[in-house]
Formats: sequence, structure tokens, C-alpha cells
Amino acid sequence: MEDYFDNLDTIEKNLKYFTTTHENLYQAYENYGKLVHESGPLDQKTCWLIKVALSTECQYPYALRTHILKALTSGCTEEEIEHAIMLVAPTAGFPKTMFGILALRNVLDELDKNTQ
Repeated sequence: MEDYFDNLDTIEKNLKYFTTTHENLYQAYENYGKLVHESGPLDQKTCWLIKVALSTECQYPYALRTHILKALTSGCTEEEIEHAIMLVAPTAGFPKTMFGILALRNVLDELDKNTQ
């Protein structure tokens, strides 16, 4: 997880490069994501909890952090997000779940520091 925060500037620069250089492709990707979220029978909270669980299983910290933040913004509680992360253990393994819980704690700590 520390590597993620150490590389945050690099990740952001790369995303900016991609969105600038391949704007049409990125916009199509963003539109697809928006359509998937809005056109199905699942509510927004459920969609974000699924994405939190998937990002936990994949152990992709940038996506996991983003999905945790969006889950919180959509009204998910910390307990709901943690539960979604804990559901990963029986299928993908306990270490991946612990990775997800650490990511959640880091995000919550970061948000707590920003509100003080």
C-alpha cells in the first residue's frame, strides 16, 4: 500500500497523459461505466460495494481507493464497505481481504486528517 502512495504522482501523470492523448477513447470508457451504473437494476450503493469487492480481489490499490471513496459518497457506511471487503475472503483468500481492510483504513484515516 505504501508503494501506491509513493507512486500517486506517477499514476496521476499517466492518467492525465492518457486522457489528453486518447480523449475519445477515455470518454467512451467513462460513458460505458456511467451507462452500466445507471441502466441496471442495482442501486448505486450496491454497484460501488461490488466494485470495492472486485478491486479488493484484484488488489489494484488505485481502483480500490477510488471505489471506496465513491462508495462513501454514494451513501455506503464504513461498515457496509468493510463487509463487502470481508466477503472476498472465502472466494479469493484472507490476505486479499486484509489488503482491502488496510486500504479502507488508510482512506478513512486520510479523510479524517483532512477534516481536522
